[in-house]
Formats: sequence, C-alpha cells, structure tokens
Amino acid sequence: MTFSDIIGQEETAARLRSLADDGHLPHAIMLCGPDGCGKMAMAIALATHLLNKGTYQVRGISHPDLHFTFPTIKLKKWNSEYKPVSDDFIEQWSEMLQDGPYFSLSQWMQAMGAENQQAIITVGEASDVIRRMMMKSNQGGWKINIIWLPERMNLECANKMLKLIEEPPAQTLFIMVCREPEQLLETIRSRVQRYDMKRIPDEAMEQALTDKRGLNNDDARRIARVAGGNWLAALEELNAAGENKLFFDYFVTLMRQAYIKDLRELKRWSESAAAMGREQQRRLMAYFLRMLREAFMYNFHNEALSYMTADEERFCTKFARFIHEGNVIGFQNLFQRATRDIGQNANAKIVFFDMTMQVAVLIHTT
Repeated sequence: MTFSDIIGQEETAARLRSLADDGHLPHAIMLCGPDGCGKMAMAIALATHLLNKGTYQVRGISHPDLHFTFPTIKLKKWNSEYKPVSDDFIEQWSEMLQDGPYFSLSQWMQAMGAENQQAIITVGEASDVIRRMMMKSNQGGWKINIIWLPERMNLECANKMLKLIEEPPAQTLFIMVCREPEQLLETIRSRVQRYDMKRIPDEAMEQALTDKRGLNNDDARRIARVAGGNWLAALEELNAAGENKLFFDYFVTLMRQAYIKDLRELKRWSESAAAMGREQQRRLMAYFLRMLREAFMYNFHNEALSYMTADEERFCTKFARFIHEGNVIGFQNLFQRATRDIGQNANAKIVFFDMTMQVAVLIHTT
C-alpha cells in the first residue's frame, strides 16, 4: 500500500509525506474521519513510505519493524486470567489486510469468530507494545506501531500506553487509526497530532470503481452517489448487487400485483417473502423504504436527487406517478410497521399478507 493506492485523500497524503520527508513527523499521530474514508490505508501508506527508505522493503504488510495493535476478544479455551493480545489473532488480521485496508469492525469481529463478546485492547497488549518498541530496530531506522481503534483500549491499557507515548524511544512512530476520538483518554489525545480525513469525493470514488472494479461510467456514478464518500459502502453495494436484484424483483412484482388486485398472486408473494430468514426480511423492507423514497423523489425530475440503478430508474419512469403526496406517508408507515413486526418475531406470513393488502389500497389512493 502506497500513497498512490489510496482512494482520494490527496491533501492528507501530501501533508504526511512532506512531514516525513522533511523529518518533521511527530512521534504520535492520530488519523480520524468518517467510516470508509481510508484511515487504515493512509496509516499503512505512511508506514510503507518510511520503512521503504531502508534496505528491507515492505512487502504487503510484512516488515520486522512494522507492528499492529487492534481490539481482540477472549476465546473460550483461555482461562479467566489471560489477557488477549494482537499476536493471538495475527493470522486472521494478516488475511484480512491482504484483502485490502478498507474494512469495518463488524468484519473484524466476524474474522475473529466473535459471538456476543466486546472487542477491546487489553493491558496485556500494552505490555507487548512496550516490549516491542523498546527493542532495537531491525533495520536501524523507524519502528512503527499502527494502533487500530485506540478508543477500544481499556483504562489500564490506556494508562500504560500513555507513559510510552509521553517518553517514546528514538525513531518510534505511533499511528492511531481512530473511529471515535472522543472516546479516547484526553491525556492521550493531547499528546498526539490529529489529522482529520474527509469523505472520499464522488469523482475519486467513481474513478476507483472503474479502475479497480471494472464498472462502466454510469454504474460507477450511481454507486459513488449512494456510497456517500464511504468506500466500504461502495463495496457493500457491489457485494449486495445480487440480493438487491432479488429485492427489486420482489418490489416490482408486489406493486404490479397490488395494482391489479390479484389476491392469489399477492398471497403467493407473501408466502415467498415469509420463507426468507428474519434478517433478510428486514433487509428487504429496508430496500422497500429506499425504493419508496426514490420513486417519490423521481417525480421532481431532479437528477441530483436520484440514487437508483439503471433497472430501478427504468421501472420508476412509469411507476413513480403512483407514489405521491397522498400516499407516500402511508406507504412509509406501512413498511416501517412491517419492519418492526418482523423484528419482534411476529408471524411473517400474517405480516406480509396484511402488508400486501394495504399496498393494494394505497397504490390506488389519489
């Protein structure tokens, strides 16, 4: 990962590179910004830039003077006194980073096999960091510790890390990748240099989608607008394309059968939707709410307000007129109520059949 590999963020990249080249880089920095803006990518790019000046070049994320600290969970096989450390999950961490530096906490929890645990950075990790950073550099240059989500340090760990940050060894760099900086100890925040990264510009997002993912210009533009500067959201849109196509078909079928009031087909539709798992049903309803909004906004004929795929937009050219001021709130309340009922484990067949009957009424409301 180099600075040129980061999506957007040229301003922050140029500033950090300049500080590194001029020898003015502080010993502890904190990268903040919205989800999916590339904070971890920036941290790895900076570390790569510094370490590649030595004789041992960084290969991927592998370098003897590059270390990672991140939240962990306690596995059942460990006794109650054991304090998990990052090295316990370094294999899973390395595999995830090899897939790219853009990932979420939920993805990391899944990679660790977490159930209902809360991931934290323990005092055991602080002891490991101190030991590593006090050792002599393998290449005689920088020793770098990237701390992902430092706000996840428990109090004992944070206090122990504070002492190291206050008096770090020579040529030691701490790069904190922070999601909720307000949750970090004020004493630590006051001792690091903070850099705030912004959402990825739509233009940079579109370019990355065409260059890295092979999308055509129209699809890239649509996904970039939906993602809202969040590369993780853009990837989720790509990964969800198959499911969203399924949801689109469900939406189209429901609206068409409701319009002609085909009770037999509506019953069949409700039984099919009821056969889905609860979480998928909730995602279905979230999709319905989005399509409701898009159909309503389509009536204003303002492209800047539209966030639809090509198929969705083609459908809305004829369908949008059926979603208007007289029924849009009714539709919204109906879909939200169905979502709530599903979340409360109501009988899905009853929930969906009742919903289809209400849709048949609302779609004819003038």
